[in-house]
Amino acid sequence: MKSGWVYILECSDGSYYTGVTSDIDSRFAEHRQGVHRGYTYSRRPVKLIWTEEFHDIQQAIDMEKRIKGWRREKKEALMAGNFTLLQELSKSYKKSERKDQVSQSSTGSD
Repeated sequence: MKSGWVYILECSDGSYYTGVTSDIDSRFAEHRQGVHRGYTYSRRPVKLIWTEEFHDIQQAIDMEKRIKGWRREKKEALMAGNFTLLQELSKSYKKSERKDQVSQSSTGSD
C-alpha cells in the first residue's frame, strides 16, 4: 500500500492551498519553483505550513477533499492543532446548514 501526504501551503496573497502527494519534499519544491501552472503558480512564494502523513494514499486523497471543502477558520484550527475548536466549528456549521434547509423548505411554493 502506498502512503500519502496531505499538505496546506500559505500563498503570498494569504490564501491557502490544500494538496495531496506521495512525495512531500518533491511536491513542495515543484510549488516553490512554479513547475505547474496551477493555483499556486502566480501566488508564489509559498510556505508549507501543515502536513499529515497517511499510510494509504486513498485516505490522504479523501482527507484532502474534506479539507478543501472547509472554511478558512476550520483549516486554521486544524493547522493549530486546536481539535476542540475544530469540533465546535463542525457542529456550528451543521446547525446553520440544518437551519438553511428548514428555511428553504418552508419558503417553497405549494
